[in-house]
Amino acid sequence: MKRATLDFDTHNSALEAMVEKPWFRHSIIALIIINAVILGILTYRASLPSGLVRSLDVIDQSITYIFAVEILLKLIVYRMQFFKRGWNWFDFIVIGVSLVPGSAAFGVLRALRVLRVLRLLHIVPMMRRITEALMKALPGMGAIFAVLALITYVAAVMATNMFGNTDNEEVTELFGDLPRSAYSLFQVMTMDGWRFEVVQKVIDDGNPYAWLFFLIFIFIASFAILNLFIALIVDSLAAEQQAIIEEGLDEIEEELEGELMTAEKGRVAVLSAIQDMRSEIAALRAVVESQRK
Repeated sequence: MKRATLDFDTHNSALEAMVEKPWFRHSIIALIIINAVILGILTYRASLPSGLVRSLDVIDQSITYIFAVEILLKLIVYRMQFFKRGWNWFDFIVIGVSLVPGSAAFGVLRALRVLRVLRLLHIVPMMRRITEALMKALPGMGAIFAVLALITYVAAVMATNMFGNTDNEEVTELFGDLPRSAYSLFQVMTMDGWRFEVVQKVIDDGNPYAWLFFLIFIFIASFAILNLFIALIVDSLAAEQQAIIEEGLDEIEEELEGELMTAEKGRVAVLSAIQDMRSEIAALRAVVESQRK
């Protein structure tokens, strides 16, 4: 029984060494990129030769099976520890969805197989750091979204009261009630055709100073709030980078401590050897002197 356990641990260590090798990770990255290209080509399925489509489908399915084997190997190596990381859950679910049969009932799930491309977000170290920094910034983003929603609500109420009471159908369509005002202000905030499709129509309806209201809203909602988003993300990335630097410094400190301990042990061993040599030399001198007498 002990021999069987030892053999299993030996094989498990070999598998872990293989899974952690850079070539293994780089191979998976290459397959993900190839799979992404294939999925993009297959969006033109209707205009492609049937033979090429079948070949690409076979390659896509083969890559899916390789990904499934990868997950299986990691489950064997890490066992239940595999599920302690959120990224591993993501891989497990995405690959599981990719293995669902391609029947009509599972058409939506099969369409989600393109999510396999997102595995690059944690397999590539730099992408993983950026993604984790964005995830850590989400709570702060929620607060900024709340501020933006409050500003938009107040501006929508004001716009409805100022511009909604009109016989102009185009302006009524834009600011006739609170939901339409909020939607129009969202268009203004994105600055997508805001000048001629929104502001100019309100000005032509007898509101010559309406531009001032919209410029203030754009300044607050677009520029100020957008800068808050950028500042939050930059701060999160800086904190993540600082954590990486501190982790690296801790590793260097541990290595230095280990080297100092090794050096100290070596120094003690050398001093002990010198002391032994002195004792032996003293003993030899005593023997030589006794022989002379």
